[in-house]
Amino acid sequence: MKSDTSTSAAPLKGLVGPLRSSEPALALPAVSPAVHLLEEAADLLVVHLDFHAALETCERAWQSLAEEPASGTVVEVRCSLCVVGIQALAEMDRWREALSWVLRYYQAPEKLPPKVLELCILLYSKMKDPGAMLDAASAWLQDPDNQGRLEYASLAKLHLFRLLLPLGRLSEAEELAAGSVAFSEEQRVEALQAIHTARQQHTQEHLNSQEPQRLSQEGSFSHKLLSLLMLLRRLWGSAVSHLLSQPFRKSLLAALILCLLVLRFDPAAPSSLPFLYQLTQLFRRIQKATLSRLYPLPLRD
Repeated sequence: MKSDTSTSAAPLKGLVGPLRSSEPALALPAVSPAVHLLEEAADLLVVHLDFHAALETCERAWQSLAEEPASGTVVEVRCSLCVVGIQALAEMDRWREALSWVLRYYQAPEKLPPKVLELCILLYSKMKDPGAMLDAASAWLQDPDNQGRLEYASLAKLHLFRLLLPLGRLSEAEELAAGSVAFSEEQRVEALQAIHTARQQHTQEHLNSQEPQRLSQEGSFSHKLLSLLMLLRRLWGSAVSHLLSQPFRKSLLAALILCLLVLRFDPAAPSSLPFLYQLTQLFRRIQKATLSRLYPLPLRD
């Protein structure tokens, strides 16, 4: 994530901008070493573009603040150190380490300063990895101590639009938009409409992904049905050829004569006439089929 000097300095405005070596340090001497280190880290990042040295300077400044009480000045310096450190990691293409790096100092996601959490969400969202921030942002928003902060509404909106919607967590997004008091009525309507649009897009994408599979299944079924019909046709042709063959007809005639002898069938009896008539018709059909197979009729124009 290389960028020019003006781009690198953008996230630091309002936090690191006022801290320059040419300006007076903060009033409390107890935090003076950390303030000087913060100024040095900012200069290394913005002016000298020495991102590795800027990160190391931030870590040294954090060590100097380890034993300091959490006064307002210390809190501000710690937050500024995190902003500089995150920017340095991003410039070195080590942005995946940003969240774990700040958690080394704050231990729990819900303890992160709002500005640091916002910067992490924007960074991971820009790098197409919103899932890495999902748990941390959710933990911060669910913490009761954070729900009274002025930045809560903006972070909740950022969580919804930059994390939940891109990840397809539509139910969670809808619950947050409808149930959170942080949203104004206008913001709530905007969020719910965005959720509705995202749900339609997901539904359309799901249908589009299912279409090739459905066509493939239909094609496979048609191919199997055609193969089955061809097999049945071959079997039928084989059966007809077997029935019309000379040995089969001789065997059938021999079986009928044997049946007449065993049952002592009397051809002169009146009761035998229907049977003889049906037998004659059977032989005629067999003969006709044989002749039509051996001597097919020419096609007519």
